[in-house]
Amino acid sequence: MGGTKDALRDGARHTGTDRRGAVVAALMLTMALAALDATIVSTAVPQIVGDLGGFSVFSWLFSGYLLAVTVSLPVYGKLSDVFGRKPVLVAGAALFLLGSLLCAAAWNMGALIAFRVVQGLGGGALQGTVQTLAADLYPLEERPRIQARLSTVWAVSAVAGPGLGGVLAAYADWRWIFLVNLPVGAVALWLVVRHLHEPRRPAPGTRARVDWAGALAVFACGGVLLTALVQGGVAWPWLSAPSLALFGTGLALVAVVVVVERRAAQPVIPGWVWRRRTIAAVNLALGALGLLMVAPSVFLPTYAQSVLGLAPVAAGFVLSVWTLSWPLSAALSQHVYRRIGFRDTALLGIGAAALILLAFPFLPYPGSVWQPVLLMLLLGAALGLFQLPLIVGVQATVGWSERGTATASVLFCRQTGQTVGAALFGAVANGVLAARLGGAGDLDAVTRALDSGGTAPEATRRAIADAVHAVYLGASCAAALAFLVLLFVAPRTFPVLTDDAR
Repeated sequence: MGGTKDALRDGARHTGTDRRGAVVAALMLTMALAALDATIVSTAVPQIVGDLGGFSVFSWLFSGYLLAVTVSLPVYGKLSDVFGRKPVLVAGAALFLLGSLLCAAAWNMGALIAFRVVQGLGGGALQGTVQTLAADLYPLEERPRIQARLSTVWAVSAVAGPGLGGVLAAYADWRWIFLVNLPVGAVALWLVVRHLHEPRRPAPGTRARVDWAGALAVFACGGVLLTALVQGGVAWPWLSAPSLALFGTGLALVAVVVVVERRAAQPVIPGWVWRRRTIAAVNLALGALGLLMVAPSVFLPTYAQSVLGLAPVAAGFVLSVWTLSWPLSAALSQHVYRRIGFRDTALLGIGAAALILLAFPFLPYPGSVWQPVLLMLLLGAALGLFQLPLIVGVQATVGWSERGTATASVLFCRQTGQTVGAALFGAVANGVLAARLGGAGDLDAVTRALDSGGTAPEATRRAIADAVHAVYLGASCAAALAFLVLLFVAPRTFPVLTDDAR
């Protein structure tokens, strides 16, 4: 066994010294594909709908992609532990590029939505495997550097994506939004195939088996439940027959997943993910992070346009400023967690985030632009101090053969938290608006407020402000929940493995 560990360590070091720079460039390019795709489509929706029609279902351009990414994450995590990171990353990138090509050739909205799902199935491999490879390539003391680079990719994509999408839609054709993925992805694939050489692993005592039944059950269960959350309160009322049917089917599938995974020799979602205190606590905490991120990312632009009277571009800037402080704070977090530990650093970050989110409802009405900008800068810094230590800490507690599954589990929980948050806070905002505006029938006033900016009626602007304040209050509760989970569930000191490079 000692020889095996030495061989794996030597292989990792060989990649690290000779080819790591090229591999890191490939990881950043593949991460850019997934990150840009989450933002670049949004500004081209009017052109897409004008060409293909299907306005009533266009939201599935985003929901379908999100569902596919979320439910495929644990499957790819397990596959990368069984077959290695490289084949999973190559297959995922190829599937993503195939989906991009098909999206560019879509002939109607139904076809485009279906091809976005194909893209999402590839995107799940990109997100999880890139994060896992970052931990494989770098020892613990250097890991914040690569994580900060990946965070910067997300930050740049969040700022540049909407603008690039708008330019391509206005001056070229919306299909180029998907075609631009092809050359970027081709370069990333070439770098991965040429420069990523994983160490040869010894043959296991028993033949590795892929739990395809479990993968199918997880995919079906996640797809049904996330569809119920995404469409509930939007396409149909929460207590309607479609919602109840979907939730009932989802709960039945949860039972099927439990039965199948207990019987599987190598389950897709192994029980140790939830039996180990460290991973279970981080899963729950990052689920709460996904929940609270919905407040600024979904509702702040609406607040900036309708209450502060900003143009859409300026409203986007108010949101994007947290992408400046988040990666910087993440890069500097290593100096904190090396002194006080992973858990206490995350507690410091999420505690500060809870206070910042709680401060938003107390902003003066209508207030000045600099006030939410300052809060977003502070929030990005707090969340950078919270998220990165938890991801690095979890990856440091598992070996190579479990790292893909552990990384995918925390990303899955964060993605699921965002989906739940969108449904939950959407219901909260609609409830407050209906109460302030005198009924659900007056919710169209919100659309008119967005069109007219700061010239909307005072009652409508105040109703929107109250709704966003309620959402931020809920987000601060989610942050407090994450704080309590880390305080009472997570161990004070993470059980970091000493031999971290095997």
